[in-house]
Amino acid sequence: MLKIAIQKSGRLYDDSLSLLKSCGLYVDNGMDQLKAEVRNFHAEVFFLRNSDIPQYLEDGVVDLAIIGENVLYEQNVGVEVLAKLGFSKCRLSIAFPKNMPFENIKSIEGKKIATSYPNSLKKYLEKEGISADIHLISGSVEIAPNIGLADAICDLVSSGSTLFKNGLEEKQIILKSEACLAANKTALSLKGEIIEELVFRIQSVLKARENRYILFNIPNSKINEASAVLPVLKSPTVLPLLDEGWSSLHSVIQVKDFWGVIRKLKNIGAQGILVIPVENMVI
Repeated sequence: MLKIAIQKSGRLYDDSLSLLKSCGLYVDNGMDQLKAEVRNFHAEVFFLRNSDIPQYLEDGVVDLAIIGENVLYEQNVGVEVLAKLGFSKCRLSIAFPKNMPFENIKSIEGKKIATSYPNSLKKYLEKEGISADIHLISGSVEIAPNIGLADAICDLVSSGSTLFKNGLEEKQIILKSEACLAANKTALSLKGEIIEELVFRIQSVLKARENRYILFNIPNSKINEASAVLPVLKSPTVLPLLDEGWSSLHSVIQVKDFWGVIRKLKNIGAQGILVIPVENMVI
């Protein structure tokens, strides 16, 4: 039985369950459950506090975990990251009050910095050769400068709106983070086959999210030109239409190139362009 840990609440909970469902794992989770079986995969899911997951993973209580890279870095546990998952992106940054001078990273020297990530901050300061007073605080770190508890803060930043509301400005990024799939090293050797299967499914889902299925009609004389605009797959599928001299091309395009590709196809003479989400993609 593969044991997978996810947050029992918080920013990763919904996205983690959604990812597992997209991989064909249906979790029978009820209210306040700590553990739930997966109906159609030889696995069970543990719903744990975010801060507890790294140690449970290192100790082998669970085999896999969906967890933020920042938490693994802070706790410095001996686990292996198998895949970055592309959601819950954030950064651990140092922020100063807007009215406080900041020329470069050396401006931190001698300052009192409030943070919930003391180990990450300490490693960064040591690497930069900077001496500062680290003040450990749990929750509402951003208010520390306003109440005179600290000169600056080191905290997670997503949009930056919380910093703005509290008169702070992001000055230095320490670490960029996103959700990842991490594994217990012993579990990798003992349960390697089923872990490989889950990783395969996850990578197929993540690949699909980066792409879209596209089909359109094109004059036969323009097939080669249109094919050159669609580089994701080996070559597009070409199906003749009932109208003589026309074909339907089917292929895949990357989301990041979506509008540029559509514009090029329109200029070539493509008609009836249809773009469809892709659930899974195996290449």
